[in-house]
Amino acid sequence: MENVKNGNNKEKKRRAETFQRLMAFGALIIMFIGFSLASPYFFTFNNVVGILIATAVNGLLALGVTFIIISGGIDLSVGTVMTLSSVMTAVVIKNLGLPVWLGVIAGVMTGSFAGFVNGILISKLKLPPFIATLGMLNVARGLSLVITGLSPIYFPLESGFSNITMGSITAQIIPGFEIPNGVLIMFGMALLAGLILTKTVIGRYTFALGSNEEAARLSGVNVDFWKTAIYTLSGFFVGVAGVIIAARLNSAQPALGQGYELDAIAAAVIGGISMSGGEGNMLGTIIGAFIISTLTNGLRILSVPQEWQIVVTGLIIISAVYLDIIRRRRKI
Repeated sequence: MENVKNGNNKEKKRRAETFQRLMAFGALIIMFIGFSLASPYFFTFNNVVGILIATAVNGLLALGVTFIIISGGIDLSVGTVMTLSSVMTAVVIKNLGLPVWLGVIAGVMTGSFAGFVNGILISKLKLPPFIATLGMLNVARGLSLVITGLSPIYFPLESGFSNITMGSITAQIIPGFEIPNGVLIMFGMALLAGLILTKTVIGRYTFALGSNEEAARLSGVNVDFWKTAIYTLSGFFVGVAGVIIAARLNSAQPALGQGYELDAIAAAVIGGISMSGGEGNMLGTIIGAFIISTLTNGLRILSVPQEWQIVVTGLIIISAVYLDIIRRRRKI
């Protein structure tokens, strides 16, 4: 009887997650139709490509945040760590004159190391995730400004670094079909994140920690180790985002980054990731990232002031979290 009950609960959970993803996707379609009717400039090839490129950065950050939220944590530092990753990429390529591939590795490793430090602060020093990552937000921001001397670092044009994001492999295969490489990287990383979350040990422990950390500990799970590993993995995706945004701008902008964490968290929550932990998937996160990018782009095209764009995003986050609370109450 117990197995049948557990099976029914899992089936209900799957149906609820599927319904929420469909709702999010439906909202995305409605937004596209609404903005297209409101402005003839919205549904044009160049504008859609712009939305895709914007989603590439926010989507990668949201993928990293998804692991952490599912595990029951939070990370407020992803935006400034992304900036620090882009700065370290620029330092290696421009200042040290080393090959592009070494710069890319340096950027990704910077993000991973920042995630590792967050994990140690939270798992070993027992700092609340909010406080630990808030501290890392300021540390990463300060280091970016110190390393660059408050000035942007521009990549040499001859390095071809910008092709990482703005180049197009698809145009070489199918002439005229130009999908920026950064978008392809985002989808590839989303597939990787989905496989890690659903098919690996760290993915299973991510859900276990978010569902009931104490139960996982009593079951013999090394909670501190896996929590650190989850934050490090998240940092890896943030590091990739740092490389992508640096290649998109062909420069490392030290003042950039703060505020990106809100969009990343919003994308995850809108995509159905429960802030209580233990639930979620990467497909929902990517849909949520597209919703945020589409909303921002559409409001900008309609000449809505930026301050009101921030207000709208905040209201959407509040609504998404409230709907999640209602959904969880109905399960009880």
